[in-house]
Amino acid sequence: MTTYSPKASEITREWHVIDADNLVLGRLCTEVARLLRGKHKPIFAPHIDTGDHVVIINASKIVLTKGKAAAKGVHRYSGYPGGLKTETYQNLLERDAAEAIRRSVRGMLPHGPLGRQQIKKLKVYAGAEHPHSAQNPVTLKFAAATAR
Repeated sequence: MTTYSPKASEITREWHVIDADNLVLGRLCTEVARLLRGKHKPIFAPHIDTGDHVVIINASKIVLTKGKAAAKGVHRYSGYPGGLKTETYQNLLERDAAEAIRRSVRGMLPHGPLGRQQIKKLKVYAGAEHPHSAQNPVTLKFAAATAR
């Protein structure tokens, strides 16, 4: 028996909408990364993009547990000496919550051309409005954070 490898013509992509209201950042991002990679499908192959499109709404209402928002730092490095810039998750969530989610999901995807292709299927919006209703997306429900 030979190993099955999906072809590009066999891949069907769905659209998923996730409401991030009161969800924990890390738990949300692991599920989003799983959907973007296509690991929930029986035709998953690690070398081919078999994933779906994901739309996240209410990104500004995401939470972090146990005071991590004030304690954990987000780093950017320009490549030059002294070019390290650090800010807390609390500042990043206030400034641009969609970018915090996008960065967290990006770290959970492959670091190469395949990961860059997969992250393009992620759309993050701070409010409840999104322009992707024409794709007839499926709304997914996750359990909200209970302990903070």
